[in-house]
Amino acid sequence: MTITDSPVRLTAVDAPGQPTVTPELEALYRGLEAELLVPLWTEISGLMPLHPTTKAAAHLWRWDRLVALADRSGHLVPVGRGGERRAIALANPSLGGRPYATPTLWAAIQYLMPGEDAPEHRHTQNAFRFVVEGEGVWTVVERDPVPMRRGDFLPQPGMKWHAHHNAASKPMAWIDGLDIPFQYDVESQFFDFGRDAIGEQERTTPDRSRAERLWGHPGLAPVSAIGATTGTPLLCYRWEHTDRALDDQLALEREGYASTVEPGHALVRYVNPTSGSDVLPTIRAQFHRVARGAETRPRRETGSSVYQVFDGSGTVVVGDTLWSVTRGDLFVVPSWQPVSFASEAGRTDSDSGALDLFQFSDTPVFDKLGLYRSQEDS
Repeated sequence: MTITDSPVRLTAVDAPGQPTVTPELEALYRGLEAELLVPLWTEISGLMPLHPTTKAAAHLWRWDRLVALADRSGHLVPVGRGGERRAIALANPSLGGRPYATPTLWAAIQYLMPGEDAPEHRHTQNAFRFVVEGEGVWTVVERDPVPMRRGDFLPQPGMKWHAHHNAASKPMAWIDGLDIPFQYDVESQFFDFGRDAIGEQERTTPDRSRAERLWGHPGLAPVSAIGATTGTPLLCYRWEHTDRALDDQLALEREGYASTVEPGHALVRYVNPTSGSDVLPTIRAQFHRVARGAETRPRRETGSSVYQVFDGSGTVVVGDTLWSVTRGDLFVVPSWQPVSFASEAGRTDSDSGALDLFQFSDTPVFDKLGLYRSQEDS
């Protein structure tokens, strides 16, 4: 039995587990077609497989090529109303040309030229920015200027007004992650245009945002601001804190304490300081450090992930695909595909040789629906 595009077309086939092909069965199928009905017995293997199957492919994008193309676009494509952002999305080759990294996640390189402003807007899509190199851009969230620097992770819950401005003399690139595909498919998205130009107060360049001054103190929360939120109120998670947390995990492991998820593999998760939950309702963000000479066990999970190599070099295996990766490279791990990492030896004695990886995934969606599952392969 095969189903073609609408209208429904059913074909009786002589196959194990299927009813005997008779004129009466053919007549039944014509009756089902007329009412736009499809019997489960003809489709169960496709609709209810033994394990997750994915439309996405494992794929790798090289950072140097992305930056070169983004720089060309910086000299050709203006930023302003209409296009809104100079953002270039990763299009998974198995998703029909859509600008989707995975069936639920959108990822892009965004590029802002010196002195440029990206106009204010807001949307229901949850978003973040992650900086693999450079500085000089301030993102302005709810009129709060937030500096963006290498290694910083900047989450932004849905429906927050935001704009960007480059106060530096050089262009700057970073990656954006959003749940655009998920919200598009469940038909939940809204978008509002904001002011065409941000105010002079927001064009300032403070070293710390108001959000950091309130929420950026480990283990401490301002009582005046505690309350239910749909995402983290901390608008930037600074690299120095991430780096120190990863280093401390590996140092404690060397001292004989059980501090890492597996030998030589430190892992931290960015969390909402008000609840300890994921920073965004639909996106989980984590950071991996694979120590010099270490290799992780293959692991698979429901849902999909996008990774960016922050520093170091090494090898990544996704399913049957192996890549050598280096700083900035981005790759996709589809649902239920095993992934493992191995760092390369440092180039010099002073080089740690660690492989640093930023990861974001759709895990919170699966968690909330009771559909999350993971497995370590031997």
